[in-house]
Amino acid sequence: MSGIAAYREHGVVTQSRGQLVVMLYEGAIRFLEEAVAAMERKDLAEKGRLIGKAMDIVAELDRSLDFGAAEDLCGNLRSLYEFIHRHLFQANLKCDTQAVRDVIKLLEDLNQAWRAISM
Repeated sequence: MSGIAAYREHGVVTQSRGQLVVMLYEGAIRFLEEAVAAMERKDLAEKGRLIGKAMDIVAELDRSLDFGAAEDLCGNLRSLYEFIHRHLFQANLKCDTQAVRDVIKLLEDLNQAWRAISM
């Protein structure tokens, strides 16, 4: 493992749970912004790959919900993650840049909230 890779891995391992959630949101947002750019240049394969990566992150966020700690909050987040997944699935099928932008906005709002509580 290179020094940079080890540093990055160590950085992820030492982050708090809230900071990891922020990093996941940022990753999903970045992939979706890149997916919009791919749609605009008509690169359908890249669009699908990037939306898939964002959907994987949302699925990971969903799997990490701790219903024992905050059942109501987790239930609301699960519903939102399911909505995001459906919205992205349809956006991918229809090449709908506005739908992807809508999800980006939702993720940015969630990211701001997580940043506020984890810093």
